[in-house]
Amino acid sequence: MTASIDWKRVYYLTLVSRALDDTEEHRLVPEKKVAYQFTARGHDVAQIILGQFLTHRHDAASAYYRSRPLLLTLGLSIADAFAGSMGRSGGFSDGRDIGVVCNLPGSNGPTVLPMAGDVGSQYTPCAGWAQAILYHRDVLGDAGYQGAIGCVLGGEASVATNGFWSALTMATTLELPMLFYIEDNGYGISVPSSLQTPGANIADNLASFRGIAISQGDGTNPAETARLFEAAVAHVRAGRGPALVRLTVPRLSGHSGQDTQAYKPADLVEREKAGDPLPRLREFLAAGHLSPAELAAIETQAAEDVASGLQAALARPEPDPATITRYQFEESGPGGAVEVQRTGGLAPSGHRFPASSPDTVPEGPRINFLTAVRKALEHELESNPKLLLFGEDVGPKGGVHAATLGLHDRFGGRRVFDTSLSEEGVIGRAVGMALAGLMPVAEIQFRKYADPATEQLNNCGTMRWRTNNRFAAPIVVRMPGGYAPKCGDPWHSVCGEVLWAHAVGWRVAFPSNAEDAVGLLRTAMRSNDPTIFFEHRALLDGTWARRPYPGHEFVVPFGSAKTIVEGDQLTCVTWGAMVERCEAAAKASGHSVHVLDLRTIVPWDRAAVLASVKKSRRCLIVHEDTRTAGFGAEIGATIAQDAFLSLDAPVTRMAIPDVPTPYNVTLMNAVLPQVAEIAAKMAELIEF
Repeated sequence: MTASIDWKRVYYLTLVSRALDDTEEHRLVPEKKVAYQFTARGHDVAQIILGQFLTHRHDAASAYYRSRPLLLTLGLSIADAFAGSMGRSGGFSDGRDIGVVCNLPGSNGPTVLPMAGDVGSQYTPCAGWAQAILYHRDVLGDAGYQGAIGCVLGGEASVATNGFWSALTMATTLELPMLFYIEDNGYGISVPSSLQTPGANIADNLASFRGIAISQGDGTNPAETARLFEAAVAHVRAGRGPALVRLTVPRLSGHSGQDTQAYKPADLVEREKAGDPLPRLREFLAAGHLSPAELAAIETQAAEDVASGLQAALARPEPDPATITRYQFEESGPGGAVEVQRTGGLAPSGHRFPASSPDTVPEGPRINFLTAVRKALEHELESNPKLLLFGEDVGPKGGVHAATLGLHDRFGGRRVFDTSLSEEGVIGRAVGMALAGLMPVAEIQFRKYADPATEQLNNCGTMRWRTNNRFAAPIVVRMPGGYAPKCGDPWHSVCGEVLWAHAVGWRVAFPSNAEDAVGLLRTAMRSNDPTIFFEHRALLDGTWARRPYPGHEFVVPFGSAKTIVEGDQLTCVTWGAMVERCEAAAKASGHSVHVLDLRTIVPWDRAAVLASVKKSRRCLIVHEDTRTAGFGAEIGATIAQDAFLSLDAPVTRMAIPDVPTPYNVTLMNAVLPQVAEIAAKMAELIEF
């Protein structure tokens, strides 16, 4: 028998897990106290055995919605388990998330990374955590990370996802300390595993995959399960690269509480019941390892503890509706102190940044936007050893836009590095690194390329809210986009910034010039919230956008608009590449136009816009995103609501028609707001 296994605890926790499932299915669901239930029955024994090997204080598990037995092993209380399912206060989400979408901050034990409701999204954050282990150990010199691992759990259907393959690529090419555990129950809801991977066996298909140790076996056999996990964990902890364990386990009930399993043949259902791992565990333990009295005592204790935990959970109040909008972003408590998340980012460690100031100290001649971004990145890399910069082609090449030129040579490939071609992997990796206490700055080459990473971006943004401030993943995503000076196209010229304004939990910066680019990027890299940082392609080397470098301390607070032109007859609100055009149009119009550069759209400076509109009594909003549901619509709606009685003309928007940006230059100019058109519209509104 494996010496490191506490078999009494394995048996106890399996009984607890079963009792949780039984109580929910037979009492709490019928009583409508649980709305959404997923059983772990059949998966439980193997997960609990795995949990016996996750003992390092810097280990992390990245799991999914059938992983509650593992959480019980790593410290989830019975009361919190019940409270989560019932949506009661306290626990891992305070009623904000599905009861089986769990998390568990680590203190002196393993961390369970915040789960998500989408399949396969758990893989790449685990790879990021595993890479962060190596960074803490080898670059920051923290010997306490020696032997730590990241462990990810997924069903056999999840091996068809982008996240699985992206994480597998990262783990093998970088030799990450990462364990993949595939729980193969044969069905992804109703779809058989034969439609997920050829031959229905991912372990067989990966047998010739380089750089990973593959093993598989019967997850209902306790001894075999323990032996396979012990060997795989030892392999990873020894620094010999990643490992994958595939175990076959039965799913002893439907995918969720509403699933009748009518799609399964009756004989298969009977075979699965006959393969229940709990009776096999009891037989194994009774065969000389635990006496009948010991088994009976454990059974009694588990039943009593579950009953007690249920009563404690039922006694908890409903979550307070008055708090539901809290923790979209970092917040301060009643006393004014920041309520720092327990896990993720630099804040929990008490990291202190160098001095910062909203005042510029101009240095040297005007530099272009691109050089300003590079200088800001360089200084933060120099002053913050926990900051990493990565993405596709950002290493030796220096980025397809040259924003990172020379940084790989200066700071080395552990801090400035290339990634595999998977935006899911770029962002998921960044999330895992942030959760492990680093500050990742990830580049997405073009705004349109972010689309494959939408799940990871959305999950990152909502993390603080979903976990009720237990976790946060402050990252910076640099995202070039917008039309180029000489041409556009539907793939590289997308702005679409409103998408991230609509995504919960993201700060969104869109500077129009080199000075503001430095200040906003530095603010983002020192923030305790995730930030989308837009770098407009037409501004990168644009003459108008050039400014002197504003100094290493310069920061721009988010939500603070900047006056470009003073005026009192019309307010023009804009951002990004349209700021230059609106300035020129205001001067060409022959009227007194107040041009405001928002600089950030989350948060945006409502106060400055409303104050100007109430003075000028007219407003024109100009942006590059498409017109329908662009961010200008939000500004217009706010003005209509809060400044309606001050208006002497309709609030008007100028934007790209609802088409992609064309490639042909003549066509591109036909859809982009032009200076003469903007000036004419300004005059029209003033003369209305």
